[in-house]
Amino acid sequence: MSDKNVSPAGYARLSLFFTVNEAAKALDFYRDVFGATVLVRMEAPDGSIMHAELELNGVRFQLSEPMPEYGILPPPAEGNMFTVTQWVADPDAVFARAVAAGATPLSEVTDVFSGDRMGVVRCPFGVRWAIARHDRDVPVAEIQAAALEWTS
Repeated sequence: MSDKNVSPAGYARLSLFFTVNEAAKALDFYRDVFGATVLVRMEAPDGSIMHAELELNGVRFQLSEPMPEYGILPPPAEGNMFTVTQWVADPDAVFARAVAAGATPLSEVTDVFSGDRMGVVRCPFGVRWAIARHDRDVPVAEIQAAALEWTS
């Protein structure tokens, strides 16, 4: 089998699956704030989201309610294990929309040393989202030096 046909139609070779509490509300938030399209919504008998598939900026991802019996757990109460970055034309507007819809600002939108304009929020469902636009290419050495200065 060639590598060309190893992922389902519409999926990249690398895709994201995560779980959140109140997944049904998360589907609405991701649709209303980030512009995601819900492609699949499978509910358990109790109405919770067993599995959902969304598309955002041409990328498909999946989410569900927590299922601890299978080791599928929501984000921790504090901090995060990962960040989802959404590249958009107007990060200021998307950031403001996210905060107005209940996201917690973690860093305000600003021009950062990587050449991006970026802000970071934690959505009401515990996922850390970077909302960014790439404005200019910066040499890796310059980014590394600025990152070291920023963390010092």
